[in-house]
Amino acid sequence: MTTSQTTTDHQQIRQWVEERGGHPSVVRSEGKGGILRIDFGEGEEGLEQIGWEEFLSIFDDNKLAFLFQEKTADGQDSRFNKFIDRQ
Repeated sequence: MTTSQTTTDHQQIRQWVEERGGHPSVVRSEGKGGILRIDFGEGEEGLEQIGWEEFLSIFDDNKLAFLFQEKTADGQDSRFNKFIDRQ
Protein backbone atom coordinates (compact mmCIF):
# COMPACT_ATOMS: atom_id res chain seq x y z
CA MET A 1 0.00 0.00 0.00
CA THR A 2 1.30 3.45 -0.87
CA THR A 3 0.39 6.66 0.86
CA SER A 4 0.49 10.28 -0.15
CA GLN A 5 1.97 13.10 1.89
CA THR A 6 1.32 16.81 1.93
CA THR A 7 3.87 19.57 2.51
CA THR A 8 4.37 23.30 2.16
CA ASP A 9 8.12 23.07 2.87
CA HIS A 10 9.98 24.60 -0.07
CA GLN A 11 13.13 22.53 0.40
CA GLN A 12 11.20 19.26 0.61
CA ILE A 13 9.27 20.10 -2.58
CA ARG A 14 12.44 21.04 -4.47
CA GLN A 15 14.28 17.92 -3.33
CA TRP A 16 11.40 15.61 -4.34
CA VAL A 17 11.14 17.25 -7.79
CA GLU A 18 14.87 17.27 -8.51
CA GLU A 19 15.38 13.66 -7.34
CA ARG A 20 12.93 12.64 -10.08
CA GLY A 21 14.47 14.80 -12.80
CA GLY A 22 11.64 17.33 -12.76
CA HIS A 23 11.60 21.08 -13.23
CA PRO A 24 9.25 23.77 -11.91
CA SER A 25 6.84 24.87 -14.63
CA VAL A 26 3.71 26.85 -15.19
CA VAL A 27 0.82 26.86 -17.63
CA ARG A 28 0.62 30.56 -18.33
CA SER A 29 -2.65 32.40 -18.28
CA GLU A 30 -3.19 36.06 -19.08
CA GLY A 31 -0.92 38.21 -16.93
CA LYS A 32 1.20 37.13 -13.97
CA GLY A 33 1.02 33.71 -12.38
CA GLY A 34 -0.43 30.58 -13.89
CA ILE A 35 -1.18 27.00 -13.07
CA LEU A 36 1.78 25.24 -11.46
CA ARG A 37 3.04 21.95 -12.83
CA ILE A 38 6.12 19.78 -12.51
CA ASP A 39 7.73 19.15 -15.90
CA PHE A 40 9.39 15.76 -16.26
CA GLY A 41 10.46 16.48 -19.84
CA GLU A 42 7.66 14.55 -21.48
CA GLY A 43 6.68 17.33 -23.87
CA GLU A 44 3.44 18.48 -22.31
CA GLU A 45 2.18 21.29 -24.52
CA GLY A 46 1.82 24.73 -22.98
CA LEU A 47 4.31 24.23 -20.14
CA GLU A 48 6.88 26.92 -19.54
CA GLN A 49 9.81 26.10 -17.28
CA ILE A 50 10.38 28.75 -14.62
CA GLY A 51 12.86 29.27 -11.82
CA TRP A 52 12.32 28.05 -8.30
CA GLU A 53 11.93 31.59 -6.94
CA GLU A 54 8.99 32.39 -9.24
CA PHE A 55 7.50 28.91 -8.78
CA LEU A 56 7.56 29.11 -4.98
CA SER A 57 6.24 32.68 -5.02
CA ILE A 58 3.18 31.54 -7.02
CA PHE A 59 2.87 28.53 -4.68
CA ASP A 60 2.80 30.73 -1.57
CA ASP A 61 0.69 33.54 -3.09
CA ASN A 62 -2.02 30.99 -3.93
CA LYS A 63 -1.77 29.29 -0.52
CA LEU A 64 -1.10 25.89 -2.05
CA ALA A 65 0.16 22.64 -0.58
CA PHE A 66 2.08 19.93 -2.45
CA LEU A 67 0.50 16.47 -2.40
CA PHE A 68 2.97 13.77 -3.41
CA GLN A 69 3.83 10.10 -3.22
CA GLU A 70 7.34 8.81 -2.48
CA LYS A 71 7.00 5.26 -3.87
CA THR A 72 4.67 3.34 -6.15
CA ALA A 73 3.01 0.10 -5.04
CA ASP A 74 5.93 -1.87 -6.53
CA GLY A 75 8.55 0.22 -4.67
CA GLN A 76 9.70 2.47 -7.51
CA ASP A 77 10.08 6.23 -7.14
CA SER A 78 6.68 7.79 -7.78
CA ARG A 79 6.08 10.94 -9.81
CA PHE A 80 2.52 11.35 -8.52
CA ASN A 81 1.97 14.91 -7.40
CA LYS A 82 -0.59 17.67 -7.43
CA PHE A 83 -1.15 21.08 -5.95
CA ILE A 84 -4.03 21.48 -3.54
CA ASP A 85 -5.48 24.21 -1.35
CA ARG A 86 -3.73 24.41 2.04
CA GLN A 87 -7.05 24.28 3.85
